[in-house]
Amino acid sequence: MRETRRPIESSAESKGYSRALYPGRFQPFHSGHLEAVKYVLSNASEVIVMIGSALQSHTLKNPFTSGERMMMVRLALTEAGISPDRYYIVPVPDLEIHGIWVSHVCSLVPRFDVVYSNEPLTRRLFIEAGFKVKRIPFYRRAECSATEIRERMLKGISWEALLPKSVARYIKEIRGVERLRDLAETDKIRDDAQEGPS
Repeated sequence: MRETRRPIESSAESKGYSRALYPGRFQPFHSGHLEAVKYVLSNASEVIVMIGSALQSHTLKNPFTSGERMMMVRLALTEAGISPDRYYIVPVPDLEIHGIWVSHVCSLVPRFDVVYSNEPLTRRLFIEAGFKVKRIPFYRRAECSATEIRERMLKGISWEALLPKSVARYIKEIRGVERLRDLAETDKIRDDAQEGPS
């Protein structure tokens, strides 16, 4: 018989929930993510920032390691003055079998009683598993998108203002932009180069 995971009981009367889960890849962790954490913490006593796709790194979609992303989250939350006793940062590897993904997540993170996400598949899987799932207000969505930020890094367009200052500094320290640009290089020979001079 399948065991249903029961949410934790609320321990803080002043908050709507006791502990919330906020999953994401955070490639990189930007100001929109930080605003989302603040919003979650306005409704919950604690938040679990779940670093998804934890084993993925060094690709155009996932350039940063889980350790680097954990550091970005910690730097951003510290810069924002959020107390460390109000959050957990937990890396979770991918599991391609959607039917058991929620139980996989639950086995790796502290217990929680609500999920905050706007991502359709994430929402659907947690809803079907019986969890309460809440949406997060978007913050400067057109600009504060990890995809947009990675594109700006590749094209040499200003990106730093879209991240907390400490995170932008950290990405420069680890030469994150150079890594992304190296990953965008190709070892394919262009057709015109193969043809030689005419």
